[in-house]
Amino acid sequence: MNAVTTHETNAARLDELRARLSADASGVLEMLAQEFAVSMKTVIECLPESSRALAAGTHAEAVLLEIADWGPVTVLVHTPDVILECKASLPAGRFGHGFYNIGGGSPVSGHLRLERCKTLAFVRRPFMGADSCSVNFLNADGEAMFKVFVGRDEKRALLADQVERFTALWNRLGTEVAA
Repeated sequence: MNAVTTHETNAARLDELRARLSADASGVLEMLAQEFAVSMKTVIECLPESSRALAAGTHAEAVLLEIADWGPVTVLVHTPDVILECKASLPAGRFGHGFYNIGGGSPVSGHLRLERCKTLAFVRRPFMGADSCSVNFLNADGEAMFKVFVGRDEKRALLADQVERFTALWNRLGTEVAA
């Protein structure tokens, strides 16, 4: 295949992904990335514009500190082999020993290499029959480091105050062009 044919094939594949997400944006994004042989960032970029906004990863610490004030959220890590979720408040972190360290009384704890976060993706879309809002922390390869989802109440409805805060972050940071 020559370069022109490869480019046309890639463009057709992305057009197919955009059409699929336009018709139904509720699929598992990581599975779509695998199916279409593209990065998670590319899948997010193929979502309808009303469903996503991107910002520079340089805001990662500030976003995490804001989320620390939201109350219970769902932190999710999705690899090819496992999907781990933790529903709890995200503690405020601080830098030390080369990591952004979170912990201190919350079930959510760990050590993040925030300097590897190149893009923040704010995504609001249906998932499993319900509205969802997430902040996706993406590395330089366009792959998800982790995601933070707006919390839900006992009836599985999104917490309204968190949706407002999520929307404020989207509006403030999502207007930037992310690298």
